[in-house]
Amino acid sequence: MALSPSLTLTGAEKLEALRRLDQFRQWRSLDEKRYCLVLGKIIIGRQIQVAAGTRGNGPLRLNCPTERCISIPMDWVPTEEILANVEMRAVEERKAAPSTQAHCGDGEPERCRMERLETEQKGVASRFRDFVLHSARGS
Repeated sequence: MALSPSLTLTGAEKLEALRRLDQFRQWRSLDEKRYCLVLGKIIIGRQIQVAAGTRGNGPLRLNCPTERCISIPMDWVPTEEILANVEMRAVEERKAAPSTQAHCGDGEPERCRMERLETEQKGVASRFRDFVLHSARGS
């Protein structure tokens, strides 16, 4: 099935369309970022396509800018929500984890710091993935 072509709108018109058609979240600007749960990519308001319905005369709808992505506004999570959730989990994990400083000798502080940073980054990535999967299941 072919998708309807995207409408050409001014910035103000597109922002108004986002505000009116996205029932799930507010849009303050076209530069706001959203994380597409279907793609696992960040998109911005300027990229989102506004299309008319069947044969160009049906109701307007919002489409992800990525070709063949079937996501809808409900699948576009503000990045602030995701980052806040990941940061909260990181803080909780750091509180619960034993200190890694104990296994570091005096002669290897840089290597130890790099190992700790790699571990924290892996933890953030896995928490982010868990959050996305949990959010997608809840939809």
